[in-house]
Amino acid sequence: MKTTITNEANVTRHWYIIDAKDQTVGRLATRIAVVLRGKHKPTFSPHVDGGDYIVVINAAHLRLTGKKMDTKQYHQYSGYPGGLRSQTARELLATYPDRVLTSAVKGMLPKNRLSRQVIKKLKIYGGAEHPHDGQQPQPFPSYVK
Repeated sequence: MKTTITNEANVTRHWYIIDAKDQTVGRLATRIAVVLRGKHKPTFSPHVDGGDYIVVINAAHLRLTGKKMDTKQYHQYSGYPGGLRSQTARELLATYPDRVLTSAVKGMLPKNRLSRQVIKKLKIYGGAEHPHDGQQPQPFPSYVK
């Protein structure tokens, strides 16, 4: 028996596509975070970016449970006095639908340099079109819970 050490050179990456229409934000974000980190693979190693690319379409049609659509606030701070901007989830989904899901996935990743590298593999689009047809994305794996 040999122990294999996973490193950046021997990682195989796949492209997956997800239709986010009528899916709950939190449940979808957990599945995405698992695949982005590579925890669904038997070669998972916490110090190596071994995850796959994810393309999310129809992000404008995400669902939030309860009254979160009107009560959940998303904040942006410019760094200047009086520069705090707040929007509800409904307003943010109408203008920037990708930011709701990106924020949820970012919150589920570890806070380090590796997570900043991992989040770049997430591509989110509000509509049904995306420019990643050349990568031939496959449907999202059902075994990732």
